[in-house]
Amino acid sequence: MLTQLIVSLGLLLTVILLSVIVGREMKKIYANEKSITDLINPLDRLIYRFCKIDPTVQMNWKTYLKVLLSVQFIWFLWGFVILLLQGKLFLNPAGIDSMEWTLALNSTISFLTSTNLQHYSGETGASYFAQVGVFMLLQFLSAATSLCAGVAIVRGLAAQSIQGLGNFYSDFVKSSTRILLPLSIITATFFLFNGVPMTFDEPEKITSVEGREVVVSTGPAAAFLPIKELGSNGGGFFGTNCAHPFENPNFFTYIIHTIIVWLLPMSFIIFVGRYLNNKKFSRMLLGVMLMGFVVTCIPLICGEMSGNPKFSAMGIDSSPANMEGKEVRFGTYYSSFYSAVNMIIPAGTITGMHDSYMPLSSIGMFIGMQVDAFFGGLGTGWINMFIYLIIATFIGSLMVGRTPELFGRKISIKEVQVAVLVNLCALAIPLLFSAIAVHVYLYVPEAVEWLSNTGPHGFTTIVYEYVSSMAGNGSGFEGLADNTPFWNLTTSVTMLAGRFIPMIGAFLIIGYLSAKKAVAPSLGTLRVDSGIFGTLLFMVIMILTVMSMFIVFALGPVQEHLLMI
Repeated sequence: MLTQLIVSLGLLLTVILLSVIVGREMKKIYANEKSITDLINPLDRLIYRFCKIDPTVQMNWKTYLKVLLSVQFIWFLWGFVILLLQGKLFLNPAGIDSMEWTLALNSTISFLTSTNLQHYSGETGASYFAQVGVFMLLQFLSAATSLCAGVAIVRGLAAQSIQGLGNFYSDFVKSSTRILLPLSIITATFFLFNGVPMTFDEPEKITSVEGREVVVSTGPAAAFLPIKELGSNGGGFFGTNCAHPFENPNFFTYIIHTIIVWLLPMSFIIFVGRYLNNKKFSRMLLGVMLMGFVVTCIPLICGEMSGNPKFSAMGIDSSPANMEGKEVRFGTYYSSFYSAVNMIIPAGTITGMHDSYMPLSSIGMFIGMQVDAFFGGLGTGWINMFIYLIIATFIGSLMVGRTPELFGRKISIKEVQVAVLVNLCALAIPLLFSAIAVHVYLYVPEAVEWLSNTGPHGFTTIVYEYVSSMAGNGSGFEGLADNTPFWNLTTSVTMLAGRFIPMIGAFLIIGYLSAKKAVAPSLGTLRVDSGIFGTLLFMVIMILTVMSMFIVFALGPVQEHLLMI
């Protein structure tokens, strides 16, 4: 256990070190300062010229948001049509059929929103063209869009940003060519040399040691995986995601997966502090987020390492911990640690089956997903933290009798109302759809086949699907027959809400703040870069999210745990 803790700490320190380097470069890129990535300038200029874009035009928050949403809609149409026609298109050596329309809709929205909820299995549900031309492409586009949105919010907080939030097209191109693409190429090289396949050949038929003929699917996985992690996407090329030996062949690739899924969300926080010329602010945010990671880790890892109480009751040694549903190459601890990382980073990639985790372990999963700001997704995690910042600043200022201000701009009731509404939607929408799903399950005969486990575990499975969709996580508790019109359509609505409600709310708040004249901080200003404020921020987050989910915990994980002991 000590060795495992040391390895985990080493991984964390490595990510922090790399994020400082990447965060510095991100500041130079988005502030138009000299950077090593200026070598890519000719490519950027070629793209601007070909697309007839003037990257120097400043956009206000309304224009920036409108262009962002318009681009998303265009790529939605592309993905939806391709999935509906994939059975008739090229790069389909396995002869995979086209997707049913609700599944195509769900899959397109899933990858467009960086959720990567998969109601299909990659080996049998998507052709190579769909994997590369839709899913991998949308992972790049959604990650670049998330970066643009996050950067625009940071610019809105900077004193010089009143004239505009920048240029979406310029930010989009820079995010793609200078950050996502170079890092993806480097990472793909590591994967390729460690046995991850990169081929467009048809699946191979082999004879196993048992004498049975089995079909082994391969594909261009080495190109697919880097952006899956770097962009906080998480969609697996294969059905079992990172538990599959072709996605995660050895412990070295496990380390690479863990580092790169954490790298850019943490780098973005470094970027925030440097862009706002307030490194203490980014250190405060990092402290809050790391504290949140610990809160997520404790129930998850402890729940798995303590083993199954049912085994102990039968006199069976449970000291090897709960190995059910775990990839034996990584064991219980590393599977649980990887799960915790992918709960605070809404990539949702897995090396173990969440359906087989202990009941109390799922509490850690719910906390990480519901908060969605303990690092959170690339760019979007900062947006969610910005919403919490508005609420915490308003509460903290009123508690000490000071004027609510954030980086020189006064916070009025309008900004707080928007922030509270966004937070309320994040809580209410998953619970509302969960209630509808439970009702349908109880009263519609066909729905009885949905769940492989009933009772508290089944309830947890239903709520998890919607919380994961709302948080942009995309992981599933499994044990759920989710490829049905009901689940495809309701989770599609949830994913769209989880992606765009916080984004639109944050832009609206920035629009209000940017219209106000920035004032210099005074003795009456609440410092938002102090450790005391960080503690307040953490408590506000926990109260607004964890306490609001208490009833879910009581009806699901806690009740199931009590039934097991």
